[in-house]
Amino acid sequence: MSLRRIADLLAALPLILCVSCAGKETIRDDVFENPVILKYENTSVYFHEGLYYYITNDAGRLNLFVNADPTQLERTEPCTACQAKEQYGLLHIWHPQIVNIRGKWYVYLSADDGNTDNHQIYVLENPEKDPRKGTFTMRGRIKTDPDDNWAIHAHVFEYDGELYMIWSGWESRRVYAETQGIYIAKLENPWTQCTPRVRISVPEHEWERQWVNPNGYKTAYPVYVNEAPFFFGNDRTDRLYIYYSASAMWTPYYAIGELSAAKGSDLLNAASWKKKSKPVFSMSDPEWKDGKFAAPAATPGVYAPGHPYIIPSPDGTEYFLIYMARDIVGDPYRPYSRTVRMQKIGFSAEGTPELGSPEPVGKALKKPSGVKTASQKLNITNDESE
Repeated sequence: MSLRRIADLLAALPLILCVSCAGKETIRDDVFENPVILKYENTSVYFHEGLYYYITNDAGRLNLFVNADPTQLERTEPCTACQAKEQYGLLHIWHPQIVNIRGKWYVYLSADDGNTDNHQIYVLENPEKDPRKGTFTMRGRIKTDPDDNWAIHAHVFEYDGELYMIWSGWESRRVYAETQGIYIAKLENPWTQCTPRVRISVPEHEWERQWVNPNGYKTAYPVYVNEAPFFFGNDRTDRLYIYYSASAMWTPYYAIGELSAAKGSDLLNAASWKKKSKPVFSMSDPEWKDGKFAAPAATPGVYAPGHPYIIPSPDGTEYFLIYMARDIVGDPYRPYSRTVRMQKIGFSAEGTPELGSPEPVGKALKKPSGVKTASQKLNITNDESE
């Protein structure tokens, strides 16, 4: 029997033996529960050639997790992609994102020199086919505008043969209030911007401008937020979409908004992008009534869902929203209060994505189509010599 066959059998053995105390109910391995990631506050799951890639920051060290099942990423043994703090002196690293662009791997991250007002976007590159091999080295900082204004949460995508980057940033250095907008520009290559930035969204609606927590917590000055943009557009969608997070993340009002543009339109023209006046994915709380929370809530809710990312199932027939959320209204900085969740999204008959509403923690959800469960691995035909 081959080593691979033995490994498959051993992996499935606990699931064959696992039964309830009554001995009647076999544990299912074709479902998952939220949250799917507890330790890391990052949603940048990337699908490429049958595998899901997930990169996180751990005190300046970038850890890379790879798995064929996106619900099991945190259970994977990570490898170190880069010692970003030690090698390059990067501090306050936020939301690294990994992507394969034209055969090479890139990590986009936000970092500063110790002053968070100086956050900028940096790019690391690894030319290996497998990013777990080789080394991620610094390509440099992307100069997003002549004045080096604050820039975070870069997301790079290719459309109609051109590379684009979207991110969250300031129009100018803050004086009193802080306002984060969504910007777009074209890239000459994965590390060089070649057009001026264009602002396509600012926090204009009331639901985008919340910065005071119900428990009274707030920053020293107003903070109005549009951040964490993600591009989603393909043959399945009727238009091109950018999903983003709005309002302050320390409040339960943090939510996901939507911009959309017609296919074939000029993406660098701000007028091409139309914003929905209401969030498309926001908190779910049965105790939210008349603008107030019950204290305490009788039924746990899902608060502050944001940082959207959308991934396909392994077979490409389904799409799943990856997002962060918390299950408490107050105490936003309690360790592990903000966790990563995922759930299937739908589409209208015309092809408009429908994100739905946050699923409660602990609910059994069907795993993405095409994920091989341990029980399925037991039933594979034995094509190898035994």
